[in-house]
Amino acid sequence: MSREQTPSGETRVKSRSQISPPPLFKVLMHNDDYTTMDFVVQMLEAVFHKSPTEAHRIMLNIHVTGIGMCGTFPWEIAETKVNRVHLLARESGFPLRCSLEEA
Repeated sequence: MSREQTPSGETRVKSRSQISPPPLFKVLMHNDDYTTMDFVVQMLEAVFHKSPTEAHRIMLNIHVTGIGMCGTFPWEIAETKVNRVHLLARESGFPLRCSLEEA
């Protein structure tokens, strides 16, 4: 708290409210029978800024288990990344799907 004196000589107390970080959401990519592995790797590198090695590892995890985590972000960023993947996939003719889950 800080104190501030007004022109009339009164003292006002200012309180600081605690600011908490925004909740985080996991972006998950789902396996399908049509999207190529190369395209999934491209999305992981372009949209999620993964290294080629990390993108390949995540892609294999998606392929084997059916789902893989691409990253953890605040809601607005996660939603933007999901929309970007969906847009690029549709433009390329793939049904690739991403979803959000609270971290």
